[in-house]
Amino acid sequence: MSGLVLLGSAMAIPPNSAPPPQRPKPKSSLLTSTPTKLPPPLSTLRSGPPLLSNLPWDLNYYSHLSSKLVQDGRFDDFSMMAETLIASGVDLSQLASAGISGLLREGRVYCVVEVLTKVEKLGVRPLELFDGSTMELLSQKCRRILGGGKVEEVVGLMEILDGFHFPVKELLEPLDVIKTCVKRCNPNLAVRYACILLHAHILFCTIIHEFGKKGDLVSALTAFEASKQKMIGPSMYAYRTMIDVCGLCGDYQKSSELVAQKVTPNIYVFNSLMNVNAHDLSYTLNIYKNMQNLGVTVDMASYNILLKACCVAGRVDLAQEIYREVQHLESTGKLKLDVFTYSTIIKVFADAKLWQMALKIKEDMLSAGVIPNTVTWSALISSCANAGIIEQAVQIFEEMLLAGCEPNSQCYNILLHACVEACQYDRAFRLFQSWKGSRFQEISGGSGFGHTVDAELKHQNYSISMPSCLSNSHYLNFSKSSPFTPTTTTYNILMKACGTDYYRAKALMDEMKTAGLSPNHISWTILIDICGSTGNIAGAVRILKTMRYAGIKPDVVAYTTAIKYCVESKNLKIAFSLFTEMKRYQIKPNLVTYNTLLRARSRYGSLHEVQQCLAIYKDMRKAGYNANDYYLEELVEEWCEGVIQDNNLNQSKFTSCNKADLGRPQSLLLETVAAHLQKSTVESLAIDLQGLTQVEARIVVLAVLRMIKENYTIGHPIIDDILVILGKRNTEASPVKHVTEVKDAIIKLLKDELGLEVMFAGPKTAIGKSINLGSSRDSDPNWQDSLERNKPLTELESSTRRPAVLQRFKITRESLEHWLQRRVGAIGR
Repeated sequence: MSGLVLLGSAMAIPPNSAPPPQRPKPKSSLLTSTPTKLPPPLSTLRSGPPLLSNLPWDLNYYSHLSSKLVQDGRFDDFSMMAETLIASGVDLSQLASAGISGLLREGRVYCVVEVLTKVEKLGVRPLELFDGSTMELLSQKCRRILGGGKVEEVVGLMEILDGFHFPVKELLEPLDVIKTCVKRCNPNLAVRYACILLHAHILFCTIIHEFGKKGDLVSALTAFEASKQKMIGPSMYAYRTMIDVCGLCGDYQKSSELVAQKVTPNIYVFNSLMNVNAHDLSYTLNIYKNMQNLGVTVDMASYNILLKACCVAGRVDLAQEIYREVQHLESTGKLKLDVFTYSTIIKVFADAKLWQMALKIKEDMLSAGVIPNTVTWSALISSCANAGIIEQAVQIFEEMLLAGCEPNSQCYNILLHACVEACQYDRAFRLFQSWKGSRFQEISGGSGFGHTVDAELKHQNYSISMPSCLSNSHYLNFSKSSPFTPTTTTYNILMKACGTDYYRAKALMDEMKTAGLSPNHISWTILIDICGSTGNIAGAVRILKTMRYAGIKPDVVAYTTAIKYCVESKNLKIAFSLFTEMKRYQIKPNLVTYNTLLRARSRYGSLHEVQQCLAIYKDMRKAGYNANDYYLEELVEEWCEGVIQDNNLNQSKFTSCNKADLGRPQSLLLETVAAHLQKSTVESLAIDLQGLTQVEARIVVLAVLRMIKENYTIGHPIIDDILVILGKRNTEASPVKHVTEVKDAIIKLLKDELGLEVMFAGPKTAIGKSINLGSSRDSDPNWQDSLERNKPLTELESSTRRPAVLQRFKITRESLEHWLQRRVGAIGR
C-alpha cells in the first residue's frame, strides 16, 4: 500500500483532474523539472499497479515529458515511465515521436537507437514510434552520414534498423551505398550491406559490376567470392557478371578460370564467356563446341557473338558459313535472324571491302522484314567508304534518310573520312558546311555548294539509279528534323583535309573550342604533322609544349610524329632530345619510334653517335621489339672499318664473305658491341670474343680500337695492355675449328692490317666462371705471373691435360701508343 502512496506522490495529477487539497505539493518531481535540473529516478513506478490508471490522461503533457526525458538522455527514466503508461493503456507512439524527432534534428542518431532498444524491451515495435515526417527525418540524417563518407557507420546503422524491421531500402538508395563502398574499395562492406536487403543476389551483381567499371578486378573477385558464401547455390547471374567484369578489366584468362570451377554454365554464361573472348576466334569456337557437347541450346545471341569473333579475326569465309547455317535454322523455324545478326555480317564484309556482298545482305534483311537500324546503315556506308566508292556511300546515306532513320555522328564522320581518304578535300568541307546548316545541298540538289550528286555521278561515269521518290522539298524538310552535331572526331577529319594549310587547321581547332569541344591527342598530332610536313620543325616542337600547357599530355604518337620530321630534316639533336623527353615523362616509345631513330643516320661519324644508337637499340630489345639488326650492323661495321681507313670506301674485301653471319635473331654482335662501347677507356681493356663469328669478332675488336682512338684524341691515354679472350677449346681432341678460325682472323687483323704487337697471355682454365670485361688485372689475378711467361704468339700451344682452356692473348700498350700516334698524325696531315 505504501508503494501506491509513493506512486501518487511521484506522479502528479494532470491539470484536468482535481487534486486532493490535503496532499502537499512536491518540491521536486518529473512535472516540475527544468532544463537545468533533471527529475529524480522513476524507480518507484514499478511498485504495483498504477494508482491513476482509471483517471483521464493529459497526452500532450506526457508527450512533452517523454520528449524531455529522451532529449536529456534519461533513457532509463523514460523506459520506466513508458512501462507505466503502457500498462495504463496509453499509446506510446503518440508520446515518443516528438522526442525522437528532436534527437534526429540534433543529429543524435544513436541516441534514437538506444530509445528504440528500450522500447523494444517493453514489447512495443520500434517502428510504431515513427510517423511519416520522423521517418523522412531519419532518412535525411542517414544520407548526411553517407555523404560524409562514413560508409562503415551507415552500414552498421542499417543493420541495427533492419533488426528493428525498418524499411531500410527506403531510408537510403542502395546504389548510393554500393557506390560509396566501391569508392572506398571495400567489397566486403558492400556485400554486408547487400545481405540486409531483399533480392541480395541482384545487388551482389551490381557490386561486382561497379567494381568492374572502376577497373578494380581484385575487389570484384573478392565481392564475387563473398557473395558465393552468402548464397545457397551458384548464381549464374553472378558468374555472368563476373565474366563481363573480367572482359572490362582485360583479364581474359581469369574469365576462363571461372567456368573451370565445379559449375555447369547456362546459355547466358556461355554467351558472356564467348563475348569476352571474341578477340580469340579459336577459343570462342571451342566454347561453342563445348556448349553443343553439354547439350546447351544455342540461341541467336550465340551466333551473333560468333560472327563478331569472325569480324575481329577477319575470317570472311567462316562468317559466311555461319551465316548460311543461321539462315538454314531460320528456314526450319528454330531461330529468327535479328538486326544484330545482319549488322554484324555486314560489318564483316565492310571491313573486307566487299561492299557488293554487304549490299546483298541488306536485300536479304529487307526481304525478311527486318528494319535496318543506325548501326546497320553505318556499316553499309562504311563498306562503300572503305572500298573508296564515295558515290555509293553517299547514296546509301541518302537511302538511310529516306527510310526515316536518323544518322548518328559516326555516319557523318564515315562519309567525311571517305572523302579525305579519296583526296576530295573540298567536297568534305562542302558536306560539313551543308550539314551544319541542316540543308544538305550537295545531296539534295540545292544551290550554293557546287553541283549535285547526280551531276557528279555523270561526271565520274557512274550509273546509279536514284530512288524515284526523292523530292527536294521532302528531303529538305526531313533534313531539318535531323540536326547535325559535330564531334571532336569530325573536326579531326577536317583538319586532316587541310593538307599543309596550318592556319586553316588552327581555325578549325578554334571553332572546335567555340563549339564546346576539347581538342584531343589526335587534334594536336595533326597540327604537329602539318607543321612538320612544311619543314617548320620549331613550330612542331612548340606545339608539343603548347599541348602540355593546354592540359593534354603528349602521347607516343605525337612525339613520334615530331621525331619523324626532325629526322627527315636532319635535326637529329632535336630528335634525340625529344626521345629523352619521352623517357623522362615515362612515355613508352613504340616500334615506329625506335625504327625512326635507328634509321636517322646513314653512317656514323663519332663514338657518341654509335653509343647513342646502340643505347636505343638495347632499350628497344628490352621493350620487346625486334629491330632490323642487319641495317644497324652494316652501319656499325662501316664505322668500325674506319679505324683502318678513314674514308668512304667500302671495306668489302673481308666483309663481303660470310654476310650470313650478320643479322642473326637477337644479334649477339650488337649486344657485344654495345656492352664494350658503354665502358670507359680504363674498363675496356678486355675484349671477350666468345661465341662470335669471324666477322663479328673483327667488328667488336675494331669497335673497341676506334673507341680507344677517339678517346686518345681528346686526351685519354692508354694505361694498360688489352686482353683478348677467344674462347674455350676441347683438350681431349683437336682444337675446335671455329675458335681457330676466329683466332687466325683476329691475329691477321691486328698484326697485318693494323701493325699491332700481339703477345701470348697464357691459357686460363674456365670452369663455372664468367669472363669479366674489366681491365686485364681485374680479369686475371695472376696477371703478373703471366707477364713473366710471355712469349711470341708463334709458340702458342694448347695443353692436352686440362678439360677447358680459354685461349687468350694481349695487345701491348706500347704498340697501341705507336699505332695511335700514327693514326692521329695521319689525320692531322
